[in-house]
Amino acid sequence: MVTKGSVKPGVTTILDEISNSCQKEPAVKSSPFLVMTQDEMARRGWDYVDVVIVTGDAYVDHPSFAMAILGRVLESQGFRVAILSQPNWMNCQDWKRFGKPRLFFGISAGNMDSMINHYTANKKVRNDDAYSPGGKIGLRPDRATLAYCQRAREAYLGVPVIAGGVEASLRRLAHYDYWSDTVKRSILLDSKADLVVYGMGEKPIIEIAKRLSKGESVKAFRDMRGVAYSLGASETPPTEFEGKSVVTVPSFEKVCSDKFAFAEATKIIHTHTNPFNAAALVQFHDRQSVVVNPPTFPLSNNQMDQIYDLPFTRKPHISYKESIPAFEMIKDSVTIMRGCFGGCTFCSITAHQGKIIQSRSEVSVLKELQSMGRDPQFSGVVSDIGGPTANMYQMKCTRPEIEAKCRRQSCVDPTICKLLGTDHGPLVSLMKKARKVPGIRKVFVASGVRMDLAQLSDEYMKELAAHHVGGLLKVAPEHTDKKVLSLMKKPQIDNFESFGEKFKRVTAEVGKPKQFLVPYFIASHPGSDLNAMIDLALFLKRNGYKPDQVQDFIPAPFDVATCMYHTGLDPFTKKEVFIAKHLRDRKLQRALLQFFKPENYFEVRKALEQAGRTDLIGDGCDALIPSQAPRAAISARMERANQRVKSDFVHRIPSQQSAGYRPKRNSAHRRDRKSQWVSESSPRN
Repeated sequence: MVTKGSVKPGVTTILDEISNSCQKEPAVKSSPFLVMTQDEMARRGWDYVDVVIVTGDAYVDHPSFAMAILGRVLESQGFRVAILSQPNWMNCQDWKRFGKPRLFFGISAGNMDSMINHYTANKKVRNDDAYSPGGKIGLRPDRATLAYCQRAREAYLGVPVIAGGVEASLRRLAHYDYWSDTVKRSILLDSKADLVVYGMGEKPIIEIAKRLSKGESVKAFRDMRGVAYSLGASETPPTEFEGKSVVTVPSFEKVCSDKFAFAEATKIIHTHTNPFNAAALVQFHDRQSVVVNPPTFPLSNNQMDQIYDLPFTRKPHISYKESIPAFEMIKDSVTIMRGCFGGCTFCSITAHQGKIIQSRSEVSVLKELQSMGRDPQFSGVVSDIGGPTANMYQMKCTRPEIEAKCRRQSCVDPTICKLLGTDHGPLVSLMKKARKVPGIRKVFVASGVRMDLAQLSDEYMKELAAHHVGGLLKVAPEHTDKKVLSLMKKPQIDNFESFGEKFKRVTAEVGKPKQFLVPYFIASHPGSDLNAMIDLALFLKRNGYKPDQVQDFIPAPFDVATCMYHTGLDPFTKKEVFIAKHLRDRKLQRALLQFFKPENYFEVRKALEQAGRTDLIGDGCDALIPSQAPRAAISARMERANQRVKSDFVHRIPSQQSAGYRPKRNSAHRRDRKSQWVSESSPRN
């Protein structure tokens, strides 16, 4: 079957393992952006599209945005792609904008889970949305995947609905939902999607498009890696996948009623994330079942290059009149790798992008930098060169045959694996060449530096300090308590201290002694109690750190730390873990991270009194707060109190005069109600 669409001449196949099943028509002259309006569709001479990608984000044609990558990848294979960005979900009219898609709707809530995008750790509505024009809130619904899938079904019956992105990936099985404080079913059952593509979607989305073009049904895709699908009550789950037995996860009913079952389910799920040895998983939901096939294999170096070499404009769509905060932050950044083998229990990167590092070639990265350098609007400063971490570029297991069997959750915890290749040489070479590209004045490293790895390379430390730090270097020790750090799968605090000493020495050696570290810490993580946070506060005071930004732990779906939060158990050992669940306890922990702020005085005092650490109140060298509340603390408390009572607590009568009670009755007496009113605060009987 011939697939129509515009094709960029000379673009090679993205997937080496998928045959060229689609013939392509000659390229046509078109807008540099993917189609987002009917006018753009008409200018290309299209009377239909193959795929409509629905996203909760503004359309930014930059490789840091998933819909841009997926759209460009499909376009390179000859498919007609349209982007439906931040549609009005109150009805299905926007889903009909491009007509009936020939192949499928691709649904994503956006680069973030919509609930994390909307709400803070305290479950308050956020004041802005970084992925929307002007930072405006309200341009996507809560649980956007569900609403978008429903509208796609309403718009065109029979068109396959394929859900993906972070929200769908991390909710593919029964999961704890922090915002409702309940265990929810697989998103497949609630969204009625035909498939969920989990993890990075380039391989699956091309295979799906090509197989649909050949006339295959969605049910035939149950042999694919990287997908999850649901079965009806009359369908029997498979017993094996690619010759390996399917593993049964405790059912939805069990994980709802039994926290040990939930912990065991989490252990099983995270044990089967290595694509080289993972089994397919099945979880029953009453009489239905959800099947999750093993993850896709990691992209090769060549495949990564082909994706990032596609013709991104690196700009928001021309229809936007206001700036998009997320774009402003990453517009001058360059992604050089994917994945993370750190395995931090509070982080979703490993679960979504995978543990195996997938790197671009040096040639591909330099080509992108050269293109940026030729842009007259480019400032000459690369804001970040990295990925999920700054210094895992081209690192991998030195024994592939062992890697194929390995089930370690982290390659660096509790110690760095002796089989892990930690050579910083390729990264150092890339950094040196990057800053010599014409048009590039400065290349900064803003991604989190993995401190335990960085200390293994004196050359990398020197290169970093001499050329790639803009005065402040962000690092993430996260906590000081041994037990908490162990639960996080993070190095102990002495690793941060040794890194700090080495960084200070190296910066002095390269003649930049005024460069400093900016450490990030988390409050209320599982295992962290008041005593642990007080010790962290003391560490901050003794070392002169006053963090402007602090992180409150948010239990994101699927994470190991979220399982701990919900169950109070470490899923791998089944040992009990302390949890600060109540909002008032979380507020105290957050206040301790910024004990030096006057507005936190009363919360810090309460925390110290509650923990029996009144010795830290007063004028001692270790005292966190003075014995008397400063004037600013009292003013802040009064202001908060005023804010709480600003709402109306009285019944207000509408200003317009009404007809009165039962006005059509003959004996009804119309009264001048205004004369009867005593006051707004006096209710009428």
